[in-house]
Amino acid sequence: MTLRVAIGGFGAIGKVVAQHVDRGIDGLTLAAISARDQARAETAMAGFRRPVPVVPLASLWEHADLIVECAPAALLRELAEPALAHGRRVMVLSCGALLDNFDLVEVARRHGGRVLVPTGALLGLDAVAAAAEGSISTVRMVTRKPPSGLAGAPYIEENAISVSGLSEAKRVFAGTAREAARGFPANVNVAAALALAGIGPDRTTIEIWADPTVTRNIHRIEVEADAARFLLQIENVPSTENPRTGRLTPLSVIAALKKLVSPLAVGT
Repeated sequence: MTLRVAIGGFGAIGKVVAQHVDRGIDGLTLAAISARDQARAETAMAGFRRPVPVVPLASLWEHADLIVECAPAALLRELAEPALAHGRRVMVLSCGALLDNFDLVEVARRHGGRVLVPTGALLGLDAVAAAAEGSISTVRMVTRKPPSGLAGAPYIEENAISVSGLSEAKRVFAGTAREAARGFPANVNVAAALALAGIGPDRTTIEIWADPTVTRNIHRIEVEADAARFLLQIENVPSTENPRTGRLTPLSVIAALKKLVSPLAVGT
């Protein structure tokens, strides 16, 4: 069977995912997209092998079996609730917003839908999820980003934190993953994914640094568990279209989609 895929959001992530599916992945077909600028998206669609309709977020479920959410975090519910209520699968990239809309999981349970959270720009979620089957005492993440990747975040704005003209690294946040997801909705969805894989958003701690000496988005994870102690670090190349996200994120989505339809699935 072929899995019909719709993409909610046609920016730095959604466009790359849509292009890969359109080029051809066995078992997947692109069925529809949604975009803030419909005319621009339709123009871009002209270059696809099989152009698909550009439809509203809330009606993506009518065209597909699985919807990949690549939209701004504030639009998560508009896309996900009707899809899950009609038994669809929704792959959520705005997993920080999922923490404040966790009743969507119950919607999925009642109607036979499913919420999927890809690894995204992180690493080691398999190990964290495995360790969580035992006992984890601490999960800590330290994120370093070029200042431009943090500019405009709600927490930065609300607390009048300046990240321009820095000559050395500046810690701009320390707190829980839940607090980080609310304060940096476009920056640290990785913290929410880590929390969901491990010990939850209120026990997972995170520091965020604006660092003018780095050119990549760096995430370092430290986990202490009864089964293992591990340190993980990844340095992601920022997207040229949107420095708040990394180039690895859409590739992670594509890998997750392939895993759903492949006869061989590697990893937990």
